Amino acid sequence: MIAERAYAKTNLVLHVGAPRVDGLHPLCSLFASLELADEVGVEESGDDEVRCPGVEGENLAMRAIAAIREAAPGVVPPLRVTIEKRIPVAAGLGGGSADAAAVLRAANELGGAPLSADRLREIAAGLGSDVPSQVEPGPALVGGVGEKVEPIDLPGTALVLVPAASGLAAAQVYAELDRLRAWREQLDPGRLRRLAARPLPELAAAVENDLQPAVLSLRPELERRLAELLEAGALAAALSGSGPTAFGVFEDERGAEAAASTLPGGIVTRTRQRP
Repeated sequence: MIAERAYAKTNLVLHVGAPRVDGLHPLCSLFASLELADEVGVEESGDDEVRCPGVEGENLAMRAIAAIREAAPGVVPPLRVTIEKRIPVAAGLGGGSADAAAVLRAANELGGAPLSADRLREIAAGLGSDVPSQVEPGPALVGGVGEKVEPIDLPGTALVLVPAASGLAAAQVYAELDRLRAWREQLDPGRLRRLAARPLPELAAAVENDLQPAVLSLRPELERRLAELLEAGALAAALSGSGPTAFGVFEDERGAEAAASTLPGGIVTRTRQRP
């Protein structure tokens, strides 16, 4: 069996453009990779199978198996995938995408590693906008519709995540974004690249999520969660991706632990650097 760790992500900055003719939205985002992670095991089996206790319905990991097998015919054997979920589901933390990317890595290794990381990212782009960045998980500047991944360095920080009791589908959030016409006309990756190099207080001051108005339109009660994080001492607070998880940025783990103790369901984690 190959054991992979599928790391959660959050968008410290997420800028979203107007929909293209195919309906997809270009984005420009600073992705922070988090220590919070699912555990993914992949092994040869008689038939393809994905086991993910507690998660019902179609799993993106099964689509990942089919996609890599199509890209490398006759190379990838039937696989059994076992996922131990630690990342909240439909929370804007990229858990399903990270699991799918972990399956791509493991399946490629079991098949003798015929595909490069760049090719795996091309395959990942067909699975979802968050998957390419997770093929080699780490902080990244992400553009296009998720397929453009530029490794970067981000200042390390502690985060408090406060998941909601129920998730939100990304498609629902983007539909609300379009209804509100809350996207921006121009995206500037150079600005985010420069921002990534700044000290934590400056980066925290620029935390921003263009999907947040759409999420709050659907779930207005989350506004209070953001306020509670700021009241607990966060340098900044925002919703992660398509939500509905709120996150707060803290200078150190001690402050994050103290804040989490006052917030029901609060999870303390840290950002990761690239190996």
